[in-house]
Amino acid sequence: MKFIVSSSKLLKQIQTISGVINSSNTLPILDNILFEISDNELTISASDLETTMSTSLKVESDVNGSIAVPAKLLLDTLKTFPEQPLTFLIDNDKKSVEISSDQGKYALSFQNGSEFPKAPTIEASSTALIHSDIIAMGINKTIFATGNDDLRPVMSGVFCKFSDSGLTLVATDAHKLVRYTRYDIKSEQNAEFILPKKPLNILKGILAAANEDVKIEYNETNAKFNFGSITLTCRLIDGKYPNYNAVIPQENSNKLTIDRLSFLNSVKRVSIFSNKTTHQIRLKIAGNEMHISAEDIDFSNKADERLSCQYEGSDIEIGFNSRFLLEMISSLETNQIHLEMSAPNRAGILLPEGNSQDGEDILMLVMPVMLNN
Repeated sequence: MKFIVSSSKLLKQIQTISGVINSSNTLPILDNILFEISDNELTISASDLETTMSTSLKVESDVNGSIAVPAKLLLDTLKTFPEQPLTFLIDNDKKSVEISSDQGKYALSFQNGSEFPKAPTIEASSTALIHSDIIAMGINKTIFATGNDDLRPVMSGVFCKFSDSGLTLVATDAHKLVRYTRYDIKSEQNAEFILPKKPLNILKGILAAANEDVKIEYNETNAKFNFGSITLTCRLIDGKYPNYNAVIPQENSNKLTIDRLSFLNSVKRVSIFSNKTTHQIRLKIAGNEMHISAEDIDFSNKADERLSCQYEGSDIEIGFNSRFLLEMISSLETNQIHLEMSAPNRAGILLPEGNSQDGEDILMLVMPVMLNN
């Protein structure tokens, strides 16, 4: 078996799917990537059993077949080549693949392609067609709010809800929550599922440059994303997502509007002086003025800044984790943002002023921290 392929095209495709491969695998075969040749088309696949990703490109080939080659070894080799045609010659007796380049020859062992785990077929599935920009935007707006708690796996993913009123994506780690809704994507069939973080991070990196429609197929156990030459199949997180609407305070009498960049930069500066364990900053709002302060008593470090804002409500003093606040303010794009609060021990809600795009709605919630006076 023999095929000829462009070194740079092959490198690009392997780099696209290599994010799926774990740094340490219980099954040795998962350290490999699968090469399948059929009618002068090479399909390259990587898997970690939960997520399988494949992509394809045209090659010159004399026969069809499949082999599993060591991913890291091949990737490291391809990175060193300038653009040139590479010839892969597969010797089934020696279980060796020989790569010929302008510079020389390189041999590496392979395993049978039949041993590589197959991507699950999605039966009785529902289908949605969504533009890549919208999916990338939805992932970017929500994924930072997902949790890392192994005891609560449902919170380690992004909750997706298709309905006739729109598509809603929700992420929370019990300290912060983001709800992102698109009213321009409607589905006749209601569906709810939880997508794991790893495949979403992989998609986020690829979709930004895709600029095309993505076909999403899903059933109760798996979801499949198909666009261009790329197919990504992932297992859904099993479990019931918490009732997120119940934790969003509806009556918020204290409403603040402030310049987003001024607020962001102020929180960045002041948080440098906060306690390195709690990251606590204090917001004291009275009239049309907000004091942002932080203190690390252990080292006698403290900072205090004053910002002008528009404020309706009674004077309030509330504490937040500065890291959560920074993540949220950074992911919003409007010039002005709203911060709504009801009491120092109730969640604060961040909203963009107007919405940055038509047909979308973003709500971010952050839990307060206890202030030590």
